[in-house]
Amino acid sequence: MTTTIHATAIVDEGAVLGPDCRVWHFVHISAGARIGAGCSFGQNVYVGNDVRIGANVKIQNNVSVYDSVVLEDDVFCGPSMVFTNVYNPRSAVTRKDEYRATFVRRGATLGANCTIVCGTTIGRHGERLDLPTAGEGEIRCPHTGDRYVLDAGALRLAGE
Repeated sequence: MTTTIHATAIVDEGAVLGPDCRVWHFVHISAGARIGAGCSFGQNVYVGNDVRIGANVKIQNNVSVYDSVVLEDDVFCGPSMVFTNVYNPRSAVTRKDEYRATFVRRGATLGANCTIVCGTTIGRHGERLDLPTAGEGEIRCPHTGDRYVLDAGALRLAGE
């Protein structure tokens, strides 16, 4: 399979896309963007210059991924969600030197129409596990087989 770029999409010279990506109608990927393999960009997506996107990321229609955003592997961005990069924007004040980095960790799902305020880190997301909210416990994810341990109120992946 090869990367597919729709005729209406703009991928600026210098942008790096991994193999097997799909770039649909009216997408704009800026020159400095770095994108992993197997990603999909729905209609009317914008990807800024200082953006890093891992492998197998799905970005649905009408999403803007502005500078200073990092999406790790397997992230899902729902339709019309948006990232910000300036905490306190003003029309008359230039604040490009105040961009705050945003990190979305592996496997996270960001729902339709949500806004992620810059400077935020979104943790790994997956299935809800039946563990107590305090104390101790252990469970294995039925989908991935990963084993999670709750110890003194802290949840960790077994072996980490």
